[in-house]
Amino acid sequence: MTKQWGLILCVVAICGCAEMGSAQTASSPAKLKDGELALPVGYQNGSKFLSEVQRPDIKQVRELFINTVGAKTKAGQPFPNGTVMVMELYRAQVDGETPVTGPDGKLVKGDLAKIFVMEKGEGWGQEVPENLRTGNWVFAAYGPDGKTLAEDFTKCRGCHAPLAMKDFVLRYDEYFEKREAR
Repeated sequence: MTKQWGLILCVVAICGCAEMGSAQTASSPAKLKDGELALPVGYQNGSKFLSEVQRPDIKQVRELFINTVGAKTKAGQPFPNGTVMVMELYRAQVDGETPVTGPDGKLVKGDLAKIFVMEKGEGWGQEVPENLRTGNWVFAAYGPDGKTLAEDFTKCRGCHAPLAMKDFVLRYDEYFEKREAR
């Protein structure tokens, strides 16, 4: 192999590793189920879906990320198979029982509590009851240490299932509105 081809292969390998990858590959076309998704390495370096989502009702701040496949989606369209979204849930800082807010009036982010992954793949998520199906999306959960958590994914599905017109994605419209404004 020439040095030029070696360099090109090295660049391709490095770029491929930086992408928040899909658990589904050409060599593993398995239909994944809830809890079977990998935590994408380097997802924090990808595109933001939304930032500093405020949830004072449950004392949380959320950071949401989307991979390149999903970020190419146009408003009004469903996200393609291979889309990966990651949501970091942070506890809001509290003073006693009262959430702390900064000078901007927003909750102040505390410790990372959980990480949820949502990925779309052909034929995925069809083993659940029909009323909890979310198209081809499946879910996984991780602790702040990156270790898999045993979660009740019917809770995830219960919130996402009514959003068929938005490809089962919460804050779909908000994402595209904020993306257009950038």
